[in-house]
Parts: sequence; structure tokens; C-alpha cells
Amino acid sequence: MDDKIPARLRASDTDRERVAAIIQAAGSEGRLTLEEVEDRLSTVYATRYVDELGELTTDLPRPEPVRRPGAGWPLTRAALREHPALRVHLAVVVAVAVLLIVRWAVLGAGFFWPVMPVFWLFVTLVVHARVRSFRRGPQSPVPY
Repeated sequence: MDDKIPARLRASDTDRERVAAIIQAAGSEGRLTLEEVEDRLSTVYATRYVDELGELTTDLPRPEPVRRPGAGWPLTRAALREHPALRVHLAVVVAVAVLLIVRWAVLGAGFFWPVMPVFWLFVTLVVHARVRSFRRGPQSPVPY
């Protein structure tokens, strides 16, 4: 029994579909002519190895990664402009934080105890912004 790893890996249907999508996108952008798209697609579905698939897209730009609607930092200026409820939530968080810090300063307590309530108020604000960004959903129509 030979335990060596093969030098070439066979391509799966998923690999072929990924490369076919890149080629079709390049054709729709005008980077390839219709004949070139047809030739490359027929070659894609006839290939057996992954390295052969890579050769079909070396002259094409890499597609940008798909960005989910809720990915990234949810609490941005754009989110605050779009959702008045977030602005109100932010104002409440700031007001309560200022009141807690003033109370701490007036009482003269040594330990800065407002840090925990302010932290949890901030967490609720971030979660609120995140929920709002997921509810918004994709704005573009289905691409077909």
C-alpha cells in the first residue's frame, strides 16, 4: 500500500463552480468576450485537477470577499444617522454614565465602581446596533 500524498489533487464540483463563477463575473464585467467565456467554461467543467483550474483565472482579478450585512463594527456614524433609536440609546447611555461618575466623585469613594454599570450600558448599545444592522438586510436585488 502506497501512503504517499498525490502531487496533484483532483478538483471537486465546488472548486469547478467557484472558478466558473469567477469566469462568468469577468464576462459580465466585459473583461472576457463571449467566446472566451464559453471556451473557459467548457474547459472548467472538463478539468480533473485543481492546478488546471488555477490556470484559467490567472489573468483575471481576484473577486472581493462577500461582506455580510452585519459584519464589522455595528456602531458607526452611518448607523447612528440611519436609526434614531440608536441615537436615543446613546444619549441615555451617556447621561446615565455621567450621572454615575458624578455620584462617584461626590461620594469620594476610592474604588471606581461606575465602571461596571457603564460597561454593561455600552454592551447594550452595541447589541442594539448589531440587531439593527441585521434587521436592515441586503438592499440589492437578487443577482440573477
